[in-house]
Amino acid sequence: MATPAAGGTGWYKGRVKAVPSGDSLVVTALTTNRPGPPPEKTITLASLIAPRLARRGGVDEPFAWDSREYLRKLCIGKEVTFRVEYTVPSIGREFGSVYLGGDKNVAMLVVSGGWAKVREQGQQKGEASPFLAELLRLEEQAKQEGLGRWSKVPGAAEASIRNLPPSAIGDPSNLDAMGLLAANKGRPMQGIVEQVRDGSTVRVYLLPDFQFVQVFVAGIQAPSMGRRAAAETVVETDFTLDEQNGDVSAAPAALTSAQRLAASSTASAEVSPDPFGPEAKYFTEVRCLNREIRIVLEGADKFSNLIGSVYYPEGDTAKDLAMELVENGLAKYVEWSANMMEDDNKRRLKSAELQAKKARLRMWTNYVPPATNSKAIRDQNFTGKVVEVVSGDCIVVADDSIPYGSPLAERRVNLSSIRCPKMGNPRRDEKPAAYAREAKEFLRTRLIGKQVTVQMEYSRKVTMADGAAAAAAPGDSRVMDFGSVLLMSSIKGDGDEVAVTTPSTAGNQQPGLNLAELVVGRGFGTVTRHRDFEERSNYYDALLAAESRSISGKKGIHSAKDPPVMHIQDLTMASAKKARDFLPFLNRGRIPAVVEFVLSGHRFKLLIPKETCSVAFSFSGVRCPGREEPYSDEAIALMRRKIMQRDVVVEIETVDRTGTFLGSLWESKTNMAVTLLEAGLAKLQTSFGNDRIPDAHLLEQAEQSAKRQKLKIWENYVEGEEVSNGQAAVESKQKELLQVVVTEVLGGGKFYVQTVGDQRVSAIQKQLASLNIQEAPVIGAFNPKKGDIVLAQFSMDNSWNRAMIVNAPRGGVQSPNDKFEVFYIDYGNQEEVPYSQLRPLDPSVAASPGLAQLCSLAFLKVPSLDDEFGSEAALFLSEQTLGSSLPFTAMIEERDVSGGKVKGQGTGTVLIVTLVAEKSDLSINAAMLQLGWRKGRGGNPRTENQ
Repeated sequence: MATPAAGGTGWYKGRVKAVPSGDSLVVTALTTNRPGPPPEKTITLASLIAPRLARRGGVDEPFAWDSREYLRKLCIGKEVTFRVEYTVPSIGREFGSVYLGGDKNVAMLVVSGGWAKVREQGQQKGEASPFLAELLRLEEQAKQEGLGRWSKVPGAAEASIRNLPPSAIGDPSNLDAMGLLAANKGRPMQGIVEQVRDGSTVRVYLLPDFQFVQVFVAGIQAPSMGRRAAAETVVETDFTLDEQNGDVSAAPAALTSAQRLAASSTASAEVSPDPFGPEAKYFTEVRCLNREIRIVLEGADKFSNLIGSVYYPEGDTAKDLAMELVENGLAKYVEWSANMMEDDNKRRLKSAELQAKKARLRMWTNYVPPATNSKAIRDQNFTGKVVEVVSGDCIVVADDSIPYGSPLAERRVNLSSIRCPKMGNPRRDEKPAAYAREAKEFLRTRLIGKQVTVQMEYSRKVTMADGAAAAAAPGDSRVMDFGSVLLMSSIKGDGDEVAVTTPSTAGNQQPGLNLAELVVGRGFGTVTRHRDFEERSNYYDALLAAESRSISGKKGIHSAKDPPVMHIQDLTMASAKKARDFLPFLNRGRIPAVVEFVLSGHRFKLLIPKETCSVAFSFSGVRCPGREEPYSDEAIALMRRKIMQRDVVVEIETVDRTGTFLGSLWESKTNMAVTLLEAGLAKLQTSFGNDRIPDAHLLEQAEQSAKRQKLKIWENYVEGEEVSNGQAAVESKQKELLQVVVTEVLGGGKFYVQTVGDQRVSAIQKQLASLNIQEAPVIGAFNPKKGDIVLAQFSMDNSWNRAMIVNAPRGGVQSPNDKFEVFYIDYGNQEEVPYSQLRPLDPSVAASPGLAQLCSLAFLKVPSLDDEFGSEAALFLSEQTLGSSLPFTAMIEERDVSGGKVKGQGTGTVLIVTLVAEKSDLSINAAMLQLGWRKGRGGNPRTENQ
């Protein structure tokens, strides 16, 4: 049990584990050669009687609490030397002498303080302390001085008796646990532990009211202590001394009412303790039992059991009992109660459990980690520039250490330990998940072209089907590499600042801005909950903290708001005809775009945000080597470095027969076709017509410069000879043809048409036919303004059609007869209608572009209506077109986008066409010229209205 003092005199050394009363101590051995907790003994101070604490339904004797507190504070946790002086078998108690610090007799200290009285003689001869005479002298001295229980102050005895609540004297039913929690949740409470049920359950006096409560330690569960057939005592006093210490038995000491209550649980059958259950209980006892602790109530379970964090003193610091138990392998992490704690405490507990498992401490001795599909990556850090953002949690970085243009230069890096919404797959008709576009765009605008440091951390095998980890066949899975990406430069704006972090594990990595933390902090991703022994980010704790902030701030995917809706029309997956239908909306001068993908050195996929569409785009008149041809990969690598996912400006001129739009592209005011030509990675195609290409002279100069330096594809160039680098791509200049019907004729050779076979025509007609036209609107309830699309009744046939408000009455509508000038966007005619003939139009019907397309006859100059013969020319054109029941073929010679957006009749993009009637060999253009209504103009097909 205890360590014997030198000389074999019956004196032993031990440590005080508990102080049940003012005259008894529980002493444990300093060492043991047996597994489990060391043996212990309860010693009652010989010849002393201290006041008794309240038992079930009773009250304290005067000064009982003060007496116990004096002895507790004097001895708890201290090393003592003791000897059993005598035993009383009838009550199963051992009485002895105890020395503190080797020379301080504890009994004498107690008596001299007036906290116990001396009993002169026991029932049997020899049942007395060897220091009885001195004890009697000290007792007399304390009486004379009025110390402790001998106080001469009036009312002192009554004041020393505690006013105990029912829970402290055996009636726990009156304890309002939920009320106690509501009043004190999260607030530190002082208490004294009276019993340790198991390593993670303590029974405590809450000070100063002495509520006696049982508290389960939050976030953990220690091994069970099982059940005994008889009532469990407060302190275990059964022990066996080894041969050196002798064979002495001890019986339980008398219990207080609170202790009896704590030990009152009975069971019909005995259940053995779990492995390491006694060790966990002893661990908690030597740190908390009869000690002043701090409790923070975190919550309660469905049975109203209190859950809290327990902090015990150790020197000048406070230790977290849960953390200490878990770190020493004596308790496991429990998610349900950990959820009541602060996130930082949860993370530390989980991390501590993982470390204990790795070290196989105590209860984890036989722990076998589950199979994992992740593997650590060591010493593969590198620096480079971000070339592509694949999604919110995946980027492509060009490694600085690998030669430019090499296929190995670009490395795909998945951000460690986070997961963002999936981008979907258009080819499989998978739409992006909520906030997937926002997460990708968030990184794109901050990373593309930026220098980063990548710390590769682990790889993981995933199935090709869904990305979930599985032990699939080699052909059904792939390996993904994960790492932390640190941005050295500062990112600011819109509350994005994230503190520069350092790894949670020891290392000399250079700190930086962790992109994963940035993404999670903005609510665009979640942190992966790894299984035990699964590799994870070096910054895992910081990621969890960022996720906690985003959840509390209700950001991104954690908000209750629906994500912004953006419907992108992907014309790369549509027919060439559909792409041609979009040309009028894109052929409007220079427009902003984003390069989504580099298909080849000269061909790209662009996102046009303004028109919410994605298109295939190619440089006009510039071609790079094709796939598998020399320098093809270098051309692609150059464009990926220069424009991949960059904000650019494009000017679209036309669309080819495959649905690819042709034009010019600038990034930061640099024509990127010039960049390709200067690098010797492209050729000019003169067949395209350089007079139609902006910066054509710069393109020619760039190509000539590359030829002179014999760069890349020109390495074998000899002046005066053409050297082919593969397939000579020559695109025939094929003009676009439309089948149309003419719906309105204006002056100056202009007219409106509808495209035959356009599905939008029948769709809109069906929508209009299904409308329930209401009565005339009440003045003030419907206030159309300039530019609004409304429903208007055409005066000629009383039909209802879509119309744009061109002009509205000044000062608002005053009467039903107020006139509005409207333009019928599906036919091209314009007139004034009264307010009573207007109706509001459902936005879904109004949103579709107008069906009427403005055209002008090519190669001719037509007089306007105000000029001589202008009216005759318009009349002839009306007779030939409006008066015919046959459709026409319109050959588009050019597009004039100078008219800008449609704002009324005669505005918007103009198709300059040659118009030919069906079953006719003569175009309307030629017919008008023959009759003298027009004057032919050579060269430029564009008309000039006079």
